[in-house]
Amino acid sequence: MNFIAMDFETASAKRFSACSLSLVVVRHNQIVDEFYSLINPQTPFSWRNIQIHGIHEADVVNAPTFPDIWQHINPFFTPDKLVIAHNATFDNSVLKNTLQHYQITLPAYQTLDTLRTSQKLFPNLPNHKLNTVADALNIELNHHHNALDDAQACADILIHQAQQFGAQQIKPFIKMIG
Repeated sequence: MNFIAMDFETASAKRFSACSLSLVVVRHNQIVDEFYSLINPQTPFSWRNIQIHGIHEADVVNAPTFPDIWQHINPFFTPDKLVIAHNATFDNSVLKNTLQHYQITLPAYQTLDTLRTSQKLFPNLPNHKLNTVADALNIELNHHHNALDDAQACADILIHQAQQFGAQQIKPFIKMIG
């Protein structure tokens, strides 16, 4: 399979407050490239979010804003590209809300949620959180809630699912956004 795994961390409960982003590029079931950046969300941080991911306002003071990053990553968001995430509802809404916040046109792209594929393909797990699925599949996830580690684990989950169950079992989960 060919796809991009995406993961955002946010500064607060506001969905436009992206403070880090990672994209992991998979070609023929192999991770071939990765992108990670802190993002200056230009909005205050919540202590709750800091507690989850460990990113503080001071860490992003000199980081690029989302529009600066979007110039480099927007080619990954086209109708012929599949962008996956674990709990994709969250990550897709962060992307959508951040783009809207900066008045950037929303792209059309394909998406798939490995939370949903995991619920269907591994119904006996106690839950389907990223770390639970990764543990069950012996996938490395050293720093949960680090965008790069989470995106890599998400990519590895879909690679594992495609190899174990076949791409035909995965295809019904692909949806179009935009």
